[in-house]
Amino acid sequence: MPDLARMRRDYDAGRFSEDDLAPTWHEQFDRWFADSVAAGLPEPNAVVVATADADGAPDARIVLMKGYDTSGFVFGTSYASTKGAQLAVNPRAALVFPWHAMQRQVRVAGRVERIGGTASDGLWDPRPRGAQLAAAASVQSTVVGSREELAERVRLLDAQTPEGPLPRPAAWGGYRVVPERVEFWQGGGDRLHDRLRFVLDEAEGGGWIVQRLAP
Repeated sequence: MPDLARMRRDYDAGRFSEDDLAPTWHEQFDRWFADSVAAGLPEPNAVVVATADADGAPDARIVLMKGYDTSGFVFGTSYASTKGAQLAVNPRAALVFPWHAMQRQVRVAGRVERIGGTASDGLWDPRPRGAQLAAAASVQSTVVGSREELAERVRLLDAQTPEGPLPRPAAWGGYRVVPERVEFWQGGGDRLHDRLRFVLDEAEGGGWIVQRLAP
């Protein structure tokens, strides 16, 4: 077993200053996301989504971001899943894009809304038929007896439906996390990290302010 107390690497990618920051959070995200794609990171759109239930008990998992714009970040899932049930009673979430290879992360927090049927179709339709079958046949987050049981559900659905894409199930759709805070974290030497955060300031009429956070 390695000595975890001594397992660390220093960060040497350079500083991230206010002068480097784009005028808006989404322009800054554009830059860093483009960097992560250009660097060949595996699944750069993978993001940790943290939610909480009505009692405040936290939960987290990794999903794939399927879109973003000035309104927020979008992902698709089953509305009947655990995260769907949590978002129904507590429509807030936090996101983390863990771009470790670039010594960066982006952290987001805000309210969550459903994106509607037409926009959800836009997430569902490009999925391969196999992925559509799996999503439609699986009641996400419920207990199953075995993998074979799931595979049989998929096989039966495949046999019972015409070839080609499946229609989107009513219980599957997209969510948008509407940011209230977006932090850009750059690792620094001796753990003196650079953390610059855009914060929605309701007192300023809904404008954004930039804050530097201690590491």
